[in-house]
Amino acid sequence: MYKLKPGIKQDPERRWALPDRVFFGHGACHILAGVYLKDPPQQEFYAERLIPKGEFPGNHIFVTNGILAFDYHGYSSRVALLTHHVKSWRRQCGDKWEYSLERVNFDLLDQIELNRRKMLGPEQYFKDPVPRARAFIRKVDHEKSATTVLRDFC
Repeated sequence: MYKLKPGIKQDPERRWALPDRVFFGHGACHILAGVYLKDPPQQEFYAERLIPKGEFPGNHIFVTNGILAFDYHGYSSRVALLTHHVKSWRRQCGDKWEYSLERVNFDLLDQIELNRRKMLGPEQYFKDPVPRARAFIRKVDHEKSATTVLRDFC
């Protein structure tokens, strides 16, 4: 897991300058998921939100069909994504790091809905992250990547 230097998330310009995977992995995962769902390259995907219990960090939003998952890593099995996320945060925060998982029932690109959940809307970034997310998603061979994960998973 990549660890941000102190102050980067509070500095919009420095945050914007991060590489795509780091940008979408550290605070803009909901934008990536929202853009994915607006024009889904794979059908029957929906968003899930991993919410740390207590005051721990580690919120994450990704899209899934229940078997496959897509986030800033690309495609993986949903189980592998959750396992990786939990291991990474427990390494940083200890065994007390726990989470709940919920299906997202709000618009991941709506500033008001996002702000209610302590996330930034697209208009609140240094530049518009929606075209950046579209470009990130376009770079992926979705059919090949999904098939590879399914082949390795089954």
